[in-house]
Amino acid sequence: MANMTVRNLPDEIHDRLRAQAKSNKRSLEAEVRSILVQSAIASSDGGFGHRIRERYGRYLGDDLSVERDQTMSQPGLFD
Repeated sequence: MANMTVRNLPDEIHDRLRAQAKSNKRSLEAEVRSILVQSAIASSDGGFGHRIRERYGRYLGDDLSVERDQTMSQPGLFD
């Protein structure tokens, strides 16, 4: 298995991840691993919205447009 180092992670993100790990009864490393795996799976299969569109798109029409929330990808969010 591969290893990874994440540098320059904002303290608030680290604190939130630690709290999330605690609430899920996992180590911080296990929590981050779970988040990364779930994210990779969701992006490779198109995510939940894509699956809904595939299943129910014929009932909703082709004009259904859903934009992803980009809030977490904005730099300086926790400044």
